[in-house]
Amino acid sequence: MSSIASSDASQQAERRTGNRTGDRQSARLEMPDELRADVRLLGELLGQVIAEQGGPDLLDDVERLRHAVIAARRGEVTGDEITELVSSWPLARAVQIARAFTCYFHLVNLAEEHYRIRILNQRDTGEAPLRESLADAVRQVDGDSEIIEGLELHPVLTAHPTEARRRAVVTAIQRISARLWEHADPTRGASAREEARRRLLEEIDILWRTAQLRATKLDPLDEVRTAMAAFDETIFRAVPAIYRSLDAALAPGTGARPPRSRAFIRYGSWIGGDRDGNPYVTAKVTREAIQIQSEHVLAALEAATTRIGRTLTVASPLTTPASAELRAALSEAENEHPALASEIATRSPSEPHRQWLLYVAARIEATRRRDLDLAYLSPNDLLLDLRLAQDSLAAAGAPRQAYGELQHLIWQVETFGFHLAELEVRQHSAVHAAALAEVRAGGELSERTEEVLATLRVISWIQERFGVAACSRYVVSFTRGSDDVAAVYELAATLGPRTPVLDVVPLFESGEDLDHAPAVLDGMLELPEVRARLDANGRRLEVMLGYSDSAKELGPAAATLRLYDAQAALAAWAAEHDVRLTLFHGRGGALGRGGGPANRAVLAQAPGSVAGRFKVTEQGEVIFARYGHLAIARRHIEQVASAVLLASTPSVEARTATAAARFRTVAEQVARASERAYRALVEAPGFPEWFGLVSPLEEIGSLRLGSRPARRGLGAPRSLDDLRAIPWVFSWTQTRVNLPGWYGLGSGLAAASPDELREAYREWPLFASLLDNAEMSLAKTDRSIAERYLALGGREDFAAQVLEEYDRTRELVLSVTGHSRLLENRRVLSRAVQLRDPYVDALSHLQLRALRALRSGAPLDDDARDRLETLLLLTVNGVAAGLQNTG
Repeated sequence: MSSIASSDASQQAERRTGNRTGDRQSARLEMPDELRADVRLLGELLGQVIAEQGGPDLLDDVERLRHAVIAARRGEVTGDEITELVSSWPLARAVQIARAFTCYFHLVNLAEEHYRIRILNQRDTGEAPLRESLADAVRQVDGDSEIIEGLELHPVLTAHPTEARRRAVVTAIQRISARLWEHADPTRGASAREEARRRLLEEIDILWRTAQLRATKLDPLDEVRTAMAAFDETIFRAVPAIYRSLDAALAPGTGARPPRSRAFIRYGSWIGGDRDGNPYVTAKVTREAIQIQSEHVLAALEAATTRIGRTLTVASPLTTPASAELRAALSEAENEHPALASEIATRSPSEPHRQWLLYVAARIEATRRRDLDLAYLSPNDLLLDLRLAQDSLAAAGAPRQAYGELQHLIWQVETFGFHLAELEVRQHSAVHAAALAEVRAGGELSERTEEVLATLRVISWIQERFGVAACSRYVVSFTRGSDDVAAVYELAATLGPRTPVLDVVPLFESGEDLDHAPAVLDGMLELPEVRARLDANGRRLEVMLGYSDSAKELGPAAATLRLYDAQAALAAWAAEHDVRLTLFHGRGGALGRGGGPANRAVLAQAPGSVAGRFKVTEQGEVIFARYGHLAIARRHIEQVASAVLLASTPSVEARTATAAARFRTVAEQVARASERAYRALVEAPGFPEWFGLVSPLEEIGSLRLGSRPARRGLGAPRSLDDLRAIPWVFSWTQTRVNLPGWYGLGSGLAAASPDELREAYREWPLFASLLDNAEMSLAKTDRSIAERYLALGGREDFAAQVLEEYDRTRELVLSVTGHSRLLENRRVLSRAVQLRDPYVDALSHLQLRALRALRSGAPLDDDARDRLETLLLLTVNGVAAGLQNTG
């Protein structure tokens, strides 16, 4: 398969001379040599595989479509001509071509990831702190110890169904990644590089042969195991590296002195705990989820302890005498477990530190196996044993061994404990209200109420086994009043002596709920259970803000501004009531659900709402985008942590507060007008049915993206309330409209002063973030392709309304930002979008063929319907890979 990086000599000449003949041509000519080489190599190998497996004719058809969509971008081919070409193929051939473009995007994404890693390495020269790193943040806060000591970062992994790729596909791509690094290694000889190329071809062959679509629907425990891959491959190793970066920034001599950095990251998880609208998450699933997590973290800790122990070949008393405390501990171990201690001592004579770490590793293994005679009872007991070795090494004059890899292990235990991530439970307030009514009434309880009580019993069991930190947060969706919080505490109290410790977290999602949030918290302070928790935890309280549903209800502009106001009001409430408030941001991966660059989002928060603490969801495809490679995981965490530090400084808070006050009036004008325009569309009679026709909404449920149902009822959505925010955004992305990321903003901007808007864009981070995110969403919108989708609904009025607002929004966003074209100031992203667009067009035309046939009402036999649905779902996968957005 030919690639973006054509090797044509004339194109190389154009690149050298700087001849530019249009945006896409400019982007192609600006493509960095290393990225160009990787894309060309992967594209050529994929082409070879396609020709071998499907024959030269298949590759020829792929190339015909590729050339046609590129020519269409230049105005040389019409969309109707491409429709005719795509319709000329048998469905089986169309499916193969969709598979080819989907595999191609997987490989291009991989090449771009490799290029990002190379650039990060090149920029990290050591001469100055890397921008947006912890070292850079420490420099900017001037070492303010209070801000640094208060730093808390709490990412929460969720199972929202936005990862379109099968795990088998992800694994195949990771193997290709390893082979690509080998091939690019300049230290390898020609024969080694040729072998790496052969292995690359083999792995790409496997990718081509691997089914892109899941044959069975994921269950919640599948989702737990999928998330564990991110922990095993990157998170466990990335976290201590982050702490080391901060420690190095705080003082010289890191690794040879006691650490200045403490463990400030705590992971959470909703996977296996979020039962709101997911009937497949039960108490049994929650129990098994925490056990899977524990198995993974204990295995990781055991392996790390064994590895470090084996390296501690420092001899005693010759060079590194053990402390009296360590010798006493070894003696006690010999008395209690003579066979184990003797075996270790035989293998490691005169090496007490090595003996001790290997004994500790054996105890971790026993903890994993539930051998209570040898197991640790808690992570704190393990930490005491690790610090015993650390103190002994330091006292013996071996600080590098004390504060090097051993410190990494201590940080890992402090961060992950024996549970890996705090498992959080979420349930809808209406479920609790119904359950409480049944309990109060007495008599036989319904199955749903029994399940609520079983969940509370499981929380109690988790706390008994792993500690309160493993599971105490209980998130209540659609919290409307303090009674919704009180209901959970009253239900928990029915367990009597086994009542779990709970921190009930209200979740405010709708615009009205966001406005009433402070009043709800007033009511919570009257609850004795809440007051008791505040007394016990240092007056810490958590509140969750829902970005997805607020954006679906209000539109992107109004929701952004409403969320900002809610943050400001909650921060003021916390200050007034002497509460250490943590805002939990339920941000999605897509721009239409509060996504976008996480570090920029932090810096745009309301003054006082961060205060060194940031908790946020990491959802679906975002998990593997951010944690698929160690270098990218480190960069992501550092960017967010550095932004949290900067956002907590008085100077940044003051600038943000000044800008927010100055532009308050213009913000309200934009919010009101944008919400009116948005509601006028989505609340219009017939809109939900039209949306179902113009998008692959119905078919997305067949993709088996996750265990959670796509909607809150059966059949086509009668209103947007029936539809979850994720498929809402995912479906619009597929149509190339990206409506949730920008609709209504143009009408909002049109209602305000252009000069004031330009000033707000320059001076107010929130407003700049809103417009920059909308600009990215607009750049991924393709008007000509979108028209073809919108026409499927048979409502010219709706189609015209959408396209008119797109034109208005695009024009005014460019006017306010001062850009001559979309993403003008983000050249790398702009180049990627421009180069990918024609290839996404190819998949969109194939998807449109399937949609037209499925929506036509013409009779279809089972075989034809199956092939059409397969084609549609393959293109959904491919478009998601091409745009790098799902839900």
